[in-house]
Amino acid sequence: MTYENVLSNTQNGITTITINRPTKLNALNKATIEELHKAFDTANKDAETKVIVITGNGEKAFVAGADISEFANFDVANGGKLAAKGQALLFDFVENLETPVIAAINGFALGGGLELAMAAHFRIASDTAKMGLPEVSLGVIPGYGGTQRLPQLIGKGRAMEMVMTAGMIDANTAKDYGLVNHVVPQEELLPLAEKIASKIMRNSSVAIGKAIKAINANYKDGVNGFETEIEQFGACFGTADFKEGTTAFLEKRKAEFPGK
Repeated sequence: MTYENVLSNTQNGITTITINRPTKLNALNKATIEELHKAFDTANKDAETKVIVITGNGEKAFVAGADISEFANFDVANGGKLAAKGQALLFDFVENLETPVIAAINGFALGGGLELAMAAHFRIASDTAKMGLPEVSLGVIPGYGGTQRLPQLIGKGRAMEMVMTAGMIDANTAKDYGLVNHVVPQEELLPLAEKIASKIMRNSSVAIGKAIKAINANYKDGVNGFETEIEQFGACFGTADFKEGTTAFLEKRKAEFPGK
């Protein structure tokens, strides 16, 4: 599929989705959000794709934020619709994919950019990356899940400070906070993503999808995460991957998971 603002490439089981608006610092406009949804959906349905990596084009920005020009004149109703549609179409959608998503933060991840990175299952960053939620400096608040995911990842107090000050943190501070897992030089960022992806791909894709669902359940209101874990654990026993994994272990050989 051809996109205007997104590049998608699949090699060796890894689909790399690159936001490609370098002249706009890869800012998220409506068209880009819709294209990202399609790219993630296509990759998730592709049997050859075992891991998805999301990154930005160039060395300056992952995503520098939302395209403010698109909503500067919105009223209350339209503002609410913007957040609701964006969350459903992209941010919640990414978080709940069964295919693992790694955000490779290659530069500025601000506003909607940081919110997109936080929707991924985990994050790695270049040592030049900067992250923040500057929305209150524009008279608005994060609307794509930032007020919810940031406290989950770094704690309430630090999240309150980041949101209230509208300030940025560097990659090493983000690592100290637990916002990103690894920090490496720019040229090592995508190779690290591929290295981690290769480790993930050795395991059962079916079990990983169920683990994602169980872990996410802990952060959903009205959902008992322990019950979800029990349900997903039991479901594993009916899969071909479980049969192969346990058989390979008992036969002292490497498992060849069918992904079913």
